[in-house]
Amino acid sequence: MLEGFMAFFASLGFGILFNVPKRQLIYVAIVGMFGGFSYKLLLLLNIGDIIALFIASSIISLLSEILARLLHCPTTVFLICALVPLVPGGGMYYTILEIVNSNLNEALITGINTLAQACSIVMGCTLISSIFYTINYGKNKTL
Repeated sequence: MLEGFMAFFASLGFGILFNVPKRQLIYVAIVGMFGGFSYKLLLLLNIGDIIALFIASSIISLLSEILARLLHCPTTVFLICALVPLVPGGGMYYTILEIVNSNLNEALITGINTLAQACSIVMGCTLISSIFYTINYGKNKTL
């Protein structure tokens, strides 16, 4: 539960930093909270880190797409701020630390794992975004 609340405040803070309109700030924070909570829950269920990030980013992307349509604003308003708590910043830091310490094998392992985590976040967002784009394209297509 604590992880979800921390993600709530992190998303809220980034929403303020990125000048999200005030009426959408609470929604940004709630989407971030759901993402952080789902990620931590999946880790507790012994699902791998990469799969957990994929599912959590998919949940964030789905909620962002839905809220964007309900509140008539761009999806990125919610998506960017809510994804920030999931970004593997620690992995990037430890990769550089291993390079500085001349542990190139450890740096390679940590760097590849961090890259896989980042790619899983991107893939989760892209999958949901593509589905919504396909649905909207089908609705707007004239025969």
